Amino acid sequence: MKKHKRLKLGVVAVLLLCCACWGYTADYYHADDIAVAAMSSAADVTVEQKGNTLAFVPEDAETGLIFYPGGKVEYTAYAPLMRALADNGVLAVLVKMPLNLAVLHMNAANDIPEQYPQIRDWYIGGHSLGGSMAASHAAKNALAYDGLVLLASYSTADLSASGLRVISIFGSKDGVLNMEKYAEYRRNLPAALEEHIIEGGCHAGFGSYGPQDGDGVPTITGEAQIAEAVRLLMAFLDSTRE
Repeated sequence: MKKHKRLKLGVVAVLLLCCACWGYTADYYHADDIAVAAMSSAADVTVEQKGNTLAFVPEDAETGLIFYPGGKVEYTAYAPLMRALADNGVLAVLVKMPLNLAVLHMNAANDIPEQYPQIRDWYIGGHSLGGSMAASHAAKNALAYDGLVLLASYSTADLSASGLRVISIFGSKDGVLNMEKYAEYRRNLPAALEEHIIEGGCHAGFGSYGPQDGDGVPTITGEAQIAEAVRLLMAFLDSTRE
């Protein structure tokens, strides 16, 4: 009887754990109407859905960025950012993650570059958890990339001697990014790290999915934050190519 009781308790515990996991992953941030509008093709930018990726492909692009979304954020929420980069000549590839968690598919970028042989220089990056997972992937595949983009993120993997160019951008009103860990893991990045703080920007402002729990109150619009991020990223990409 005791054995059957323990078995029943074990089954109940597993079911409760499964329900808790489902509830956690089912509650995520959805892309808003602005993001949906950014996913339409135009004369100079083609938007392509390929498996678990959404690519923004400009004509004659030679530079590409693979982008991992933030934790529990619908990947299409970053369409405005990717579209703005594509408008500036960068092929931008958004990656859809299992259950909206990049930690479940850290190496999702593996087969993407070969799909776009016209691209000469490849970068990888992401927002928040997505940035950390992109950094971990880059640490094991440093020769495949020219640089790393971290938006409100940090690297737990050691990239200090990787030879990668790295840019880190976050908002001054970010209430989600753990600044203690950000400072602690600064040692994992190259000494030549390029760091920028967007005044008035918040954590969620790099995407288009509405306010995020625990975030600070921004004093600039999401559109303004994305525009400034794109300006900084384009300067970084241009300097890397020089």
